[in-house]
Amino acid sequence: MSADLELAERAARAAGEVLLSYFGRAAEGLEAKSSPTDPVSDADREAERTIREILLNDRPDDGLVGEEGSQEAPANRRTWIVDPLDGTVNFLYGLRTWAVSIALEDAEGLAVGVVFNPVDAECFSAVRGQGAALNGETIRVTSCLALDLAMVATGFSYEADRRRDQAELLVGLLPRIRDLRRAGAAALDLAYVAAGRVDAFYERGLKRWDEAAGRLLVKEAGGVVQDLDDEPRGVLAAATEELRVALDGVIRR
Repeated sequence: MSADLELAERAARAAGEVLLSYFGRAAEGLEAKSSPTDPVSDADREAERTIREILLNDRPDDGLVGEEGSQEAPANRRTWIVDPLDGTVNFLYGLRTWAVSIALEDAEGLAVGVVFNPVDAECFSAVRGQGAALNGETIRVTSCLALDLAMVATGFSYEADRRRDQAELLVGLLPRIRDLRRAGAAALDLAYVAAGRVDAFYERGLKRWDEAAGRLLVKEAGGVVQDLDDEPRGVLAAATEELRVALDGVIRR
């Protein structure tokens, strides 16, 4: 295991312990961010503090960008991209689908990615050029080529107007795919593409910390990832190039 991957996993697992200590309890320090349905709590904040301390203690010259406000400019060309709790709404409702997401980006692009689900003790990891793994075992995307056979994952905005637009898109998409899944955590959706649990994923309105680690997981597991550049920005990940092209042709209409 590379030193950077070991560090990322250690930080993710430490944050996971913090989050599990809050899980299933009444929310503490609950506030809204972009909308009343976009929450943050003390669990998110403490998990990010834990990650920040571990990463910057070992790599003091690295930069760090975290969802809950951490901003450290790098003294080199390495920056950690951190979502301490992806799937906060699931977490607050006592659902199991939430994760810690940590990625490292250097001068050549994404170098390390870790997505850790503490409830299920599943740690998805990837190192650039070295493949992707789940709890140390190699994972690969599916071989799905056809849209009508594809299990597709997606997510929805916290903003009502965007959700309406997303619902209208589904009217055209749902009849053309095998089925749709909405887990509520983009980092895990991408990890599930990498592990072959779904064939593709798309979502608009994501931030860098939502998708950085998962993006590397998909690529290292043999899949393809495409930016959706027109606003709101998004990501499309698919098991095969043929499936990417087919799905892109539907969701851009």
